[in-house]
Amino acid sequence: MPVNTTMPFAGSSSDIATWIIAISILVSTVLSIMAFLGIAQGLQVRIWRNQIEAKLRLLESYRDTARDEARKKLEKLGARDPDGVVNTVMEYFVIEPVSIEPTDIIKRLEKILRTEEERIEDIVARSLPQGVNDVEKKNIVTLLAITNALNTLYKFVRHVLLLGIKTKNAMLVAQLWMMMPFYMRIAKAYFDAVKTISKGIPIGDAAGPLAAYRLMKSLTMEAGPREVTKDTIYTVHRFEERKVIIVKARGPGSTVGRPGEAVEKIVNDELQGNVAAIITVDAALKLEGEDTGSIAEGTGVAMGDPGPEKIRIERVAVAHGAPLYAIAIKMSLEEAITAIKKEIVDGVEKAVERVKKLIIESTRPGDTVIVVGVGNTLGVSQ
Repeated sequence: MPVNTTMPFAGSSSDIATWIIAISILVSTVLSIMAFLGIAQGLQVRIWRNQIEAKLRLLESYRDTARDEARKKLEKLGARDPDGVVNTVMEYFVIEPVSIEPTDIIKRLEKILRTEEERIEDIVARSLPQGVNDVEKKNIVTLLAITNALNTLYKFVRHVLLLGIKTKNAMLVAQLWMMMPFYMRIAKAYFDAVKTISKGIPIGDAAGPLAAYRLMKSLTMEAGPREVTKDTIYTVHRFEERKVIIVKARGPGSTVGRPGEAVEKIVNDELQGNVAAIITVDAALKLEGEDTGSIAEGTGVAMGDPGPEKIRIERVAVAHGAPLYAIAIKMSLEEAITAIKKEIVDGVEKAVERVKKLIIESTRPGDTVIVVGVGNTLGVSQ
């Protein structure tokens, strides 16, 4: 009699299907109970917390490395109490002016920002022995500013995490977890900038001053360089029967100078308002997908200033009827504060040619044009 092998196989399949359904129901029931009791959310918060804490430890190491680099630099230059200097600047803060009453808010903001700048420079200068050159002092100030930024970011992330845990606010922890990739991207950029700043290597943000420098070298110079205001110089050139005044921060130390005040003084005191156009060249953050070193032309003042320097140029332009032209050299945040790339240098050359073309097209022979190279002139002389 033949053996029937079909029935047992069918019965086996039915048993497996029954078990799968039973297990699925059990798992669903357990998950529902966990969700009702808040256990699932608690587990998820713990996972988020562990991941945030891992990133927080990395952020702390960035901060500590920057602090140690600044301290070593101060020790190398013979500073007194380098730890005290680093700790003071690392915790330094700025309180914004009252904005509910906007009268003179730009002047008040300028006063606060300049007081901060002068105070930190004074702290560094007092700690160093006489004979340390100005370039080293400015590089130390920038290095300490990076340490301050990393310390502030570290404390902010730690505060939000601990507050979320303390108040058992899962949404607060979740929001922090979602933002961590962006915070770490910023932190990594600052961390990578530490060695670059310490060695005095030009950074991406030096694109504007570098464009000004290249333009200076390509035109016939008539006068300069001359310091018109703190850490800011200008030179006078001739180009296609036009007078071209080029302004940039005084290098090669790490500083952005005071380009707004410089333009204001040149136009009002030396040109008596006789200016046909003002052109600013600056680094600009690119959008994802844009090429590093690509350039774009626009109108307005290309300057990442909180307000005081930028508004000086705008007011001068309005008072004397001078159009404002801008040339932007595109780069990412990381590229802006780390060693300058070849693509950015190539973009600088393109920007210089675009400036020359703009001068010819937007002005007439006999006109006076001001070109401002905006940005940190670290490693770029004049």
